Amino acid sequence: MPSSTAIEKTCVAAITNAAAAVVNDHLGMDASFAVPYQSGSQFQSFDVSVVMGINGTLEGQMICSMENKTALSVVSTMMGGMEMTALGDMGWSAIQEFGNWIAGKTAAELAESVESIDISPPMVNEGVSVFRMEGTFITLPLRSAAGQFSIHISIKENIS
Repeated sequence: MPSSTAIEKTCVAAITNAAAAVVNDHLGMDASFAVPYQSGSQFQSFDVSVVMGINGTLEGQMICSMENKTALSVVSTMMGGMEMTALGDMGWSAIQEFGNWIAGKTAAELAESVESIDISPPMVNEGVSVFRMEGTFITLPLRSAAGQFSIHISIKENIS
């Protein structure tokens, strides 16, 4: 198994490729990333977060976080341009699916290299929260016409 630094680089590349493809293919927007950085063992989220577990040869968490106005823009685009002023049941479901698209595409990207992972069903968190984990989070800031997202990952080799 590669070193933890190599795993992190592989995961960052896979998530960057996956998120850019999802934003482009599903939302019809360009995506740009700022330099990834270590957030430490905790970070403060934006208003809306999609939380997914990662299992397989790697294990950990992937959290896609965005401001409420970004979530509304994403859902509006996913709904064919229908104006959204609040996230109702359909909106929350769409945000879950958006996170699932990024996680699923990431799993496919990693499968092309060496890793085989499964993604848990997405869970949505409403409101600003502080997420904590024993490991270190790496944050990947993403910008698009919909707004700013942050994708936070904490991944390590599954040694069991």
